[in-house]
Amino acid sequence: MSILYKYDREKAKQYAKKWAFKRNPKYYNFEDLGGDCTNFISQVLYAGGCPMNYNRWTGWYYNNINDRAPAWTSANYLKKFLENNTGRGPVVEKSNIDKVEIGDIVQLNFDSDIVFEHSLVIVDIKSPRTLENIYISTHTYDRYNYSLANYFVKEINFFHVLGYKK
Repeated sequence: MSILYKYDREKAKQYAKKWAFKRNPKYYNFEDLGGDCTNFISQVLYAGGCPMNYNRWTGWYYNNINDRAPAWTSANYLKKFLENNTGRGPVVEKSNIDKVEIGDIVQLNFDSDIVFEHSLVIVDIKSPRTLENIYISTHTYDRYNYSLANYFVKEINFFHVLGYKK
């Protein structure tokens, strides 16, 4: 069994706060190429300590705009990576609103039967745990400390980050 390393939720949150309304120049801004939300969420996971997984088609990594895994910038591919990753990188479990923590990932499906279109990170949780009291950060429509209840969605996936494998 592989060792599971601790995800640094505070570093993930601080990264989300710092870059919520601007772009880290180390990464391409994908806003004009379908959106920057998942690129931003991948950066947050990486800032929290999750190492990149360099498997070309099923991994999760970014070197530059032309050398990256689909999961780094596509919400649906990130969903597939998070659900199926058994190697290096973030280890998550699908969760519900009662088990999420700051630094966990949320994905939204607005109207599709199969595709998740938006990725967000949880930056604050208030009591009682309701959508109104879960606060997120995201790119494309840049947000920080924004209530999850403000989204009208067909489906929500919560991914609780258990840690990561090296």
